[in-house]
Amino acid sequence: MKKICTIILIGLLHSGLSADFAFDLRRAQRRVNAHTIKSEVGRVNEEVPLAIQLMNGDEQTYADKRGSFNKALKHKDDCYPDTAAFAALVRALDSGSSAEFNAIPMGGTVRLHSPQASLAFSLDGNDGWIRTISPAPAFGSAQTASEMVENYWSALIRDVTFADFGTNAGTDTDGYTTMAVNDLNTMSDFRGPKVNGAVTIGTFLRGNTAGDLVGPYISQFLYLDVPMGPYIIKQQVEERASGENFMKTSATVKNILNGGTSSEMITLPTMLRYIITPRDLTEYVHKDFPCSGGMNAGLILQGWVSSVGTQVLDANHPYLNNPTQIGFVTYGITELMALVEEASFEAMKAAWYQKWQVNRRLRPEEFGFYVNEQQNGAQLGIHGDLMNSPVLGIMNTAGGTNMGGNGVGAGYFLNQAYREGCPIHPSYPAGHATFIGAGVTILKAWFNEDYEIPQQTGTLPNQTRMAVTPNPSGSALIGYTGDTLTIGGELNKLASNIAIGRNIAGVHYRSDGWDGMLLGEKVAIDVLNNYGYLFNEDFKGFSLTTFEGNKIIVGAKQAVQ
Repeated sequence: MKKICTIILIGLLHSGLSADFAFDLRRAQRRVNAHTIKSEVGRVNEEVPLAIQLMNGDEQTYADKRGSFNKALKHKDDCYPDTAAFAALVRALDSGSSAEFNAIPMGGTVRLHSPQASLAFSLDGNDGWIRTISPAPAFGSAQTASEMVENYWSALIRDVTFADFGTNAGTDTDGYTTMAVNDLNTMSDFRGPKVNGAVTIGTFLRGNTAGDLVGPYISQFLYLDVPMGPYIIKQQVEERASGENFMKTSATVKNILNGGTSSEMITLPTMLRYIITPRDLTEYVHKDFPCSGGMNAGLILQGWVSSVGTQVLDANHPYLNNPTQIGFVTYGITELMALVEEASFEAMKAAWYQKWQVNRRLRPEEFGFYVNEQQNGAQLGIHGDLMNSPVLGIMNTAGGTNMGGNGVGAGYFLNQAYREGCPIHPSYPAGHATFIGAGVTILKAWFNEDYEIPQQTGTLPNQTRMAVTPNPSGSALIGYTGDTLTIGGELNKLASNIAIGRNIAGVHYRSDGWDGMLLGEKVAIDVLNNYGYLFNEDFKGFSLTTFEGNKIIVGAKQAVQ
């Protein structure tokens, strides 16, 4: 068809037809070409091997469905799942029927978050059902036990400044960070970063990517000013009250799990500050929106292109050394922002497929309910690494008081940073981790990952392109000097900060974040490669280092076969 249209067009152009009519013929040919490209992208996506998607088997193992997400569904009086309500949820997901979704028995007034998004198709990337991830760690596994131990310790140290980690002084007078490190080293299957096989203060609550263990805990892209058109946005968060934690008693936990709304009081914030504590980070990931972290980082980096030069861009960027043109619509700020948003959106659809159709992993607050039940005599199969951890005793006694709790005997629940507790969708993979994994992948492809961020001591006149760190109170930024920080390393750290910030809040597990980042990365690579069919520029592709350290080329110009 394409060849026939081309032959007709050439013949008509040589027959002396008017320019307007000839142009309309070119437009007709263009429509054919557009259809051909769309068909080619669909064909290439269809040829991606359909790997087997494994599941952890918890739904089949536990007849009472304790290993599965049940929050906000109707529960029994003892707060164990109502299996009929869970079965209705599964029927709706299997059928896709709106009537079935509307008939799911709910326990209270809160509603499920977009379960039908698990059935959405995709155009920009491959379909969300195609890419597989590891099955969620099983309810009774040593891996899940270690992740819950990390979450319990995280709840205890939310108000310890990063600067005080390991000091047993200042905001860490209880020595909880040191105790946490020692406890995690006893876990039989803890998969966080280690040095010489051991968890250290320098690896505690950090991510597994290259760059996570270099420099300050918080990424530069969560500190630097964001140039937003004519405005400069300072990345300060609301300072929450120290010890403000929620869901500490049986009554509040059962109310929230059954779909009730919280009546717990919150303290209104009185000031803004830069992130200096884990609680500050949880506040950031409570109030952000999908793709905001990636878009802010992209705006910072694009500002560097203007102020520092094109050495900030990937070495293969098609307009790096062009003598007559620059990128603006294609390979410029317009495309960059669109890519970050589109990849994030496609990643969320892929995550929602995994959450609702595949894994349906229970949230940490639900797991904390079962920990409390097993501590009080129920035989639920929770791994001994968790049940024997000293963190449970601390949470039940002194931890309750130190965290604004109810004191001795408050229970073994996982205190939450947010009074509403966890979101109303399954835990694995984490949505935040998936969309930031996608956004960061776009940015690592677009920019020079090896570019070293300049350092300078003292107060900086420009806080958008020099390495910074907050002062002790978090009221201002000062120049950072120390380990060499690179764009790639700090983007990796940005992804980990956002993923792990949700764990610290009590709403996710470590594997939710890491596997979510890997899924987001896969989706972003698909989007970049599909874009390779769309543009006229000769382009050999961006260089990209994956989260696992592999170097690949993505987004190269593709020809229709």
